[in-house]
Amino acid sequence: MNAERRVDHSALRTNQAFIIALLALAFLLNTPALVALVAAVMLIGTIWPGAGLFKRVYQHLLRPAGLVRPDVRPDNPEPHRFAQGLGGVFTALGALALALGASIPGWALTGLVIGLAALNLFAGWCAGCTLYYWLARLGVPGFDRQPVEARR
Repeated sequence: MNAERRVDHSALRTNQAFIIALLALAFLLNTPALVALVAAVMLIGTIWPGAGLFKRVYQHLLRPAGLVRPDVRPDNPEPHRFAQGLGGVFTALGALALALGASIPGWALTGLVIGLAALNLFAGWCAGCTLYYWLARLGVPGFDRQPVEARR
């Protein structure tokens, strides 16, 4: 079946904006619990995409209110889920480090996720997606999607 696969990039950008804003707020307020909450939201959204809190805010509040318009493009959802899961793991490791009193590595991991999410949001480059496609090119099991060519 060659049905065209599509992803709403506005939902992805909304997700990234929430991640950046909440993790930056956690740093500014020195609130490790907020880092753990964001990690949980990211990991839950990776495992159960329909349960992703930030995606649900987009789908049920921002989009219906006309605050954010859909931007549906030919794309594979798997690399984006992989990227979110990877970010969720790094955020969870940052939260764990903070809980153990290792503030420098904890905030460094949190900062890494902020930086990569910002790079994706503002420059359109997804490090996790790039890693996913490299792994697919190497034939790693579970990484079976190739980039979708944009058709206009």
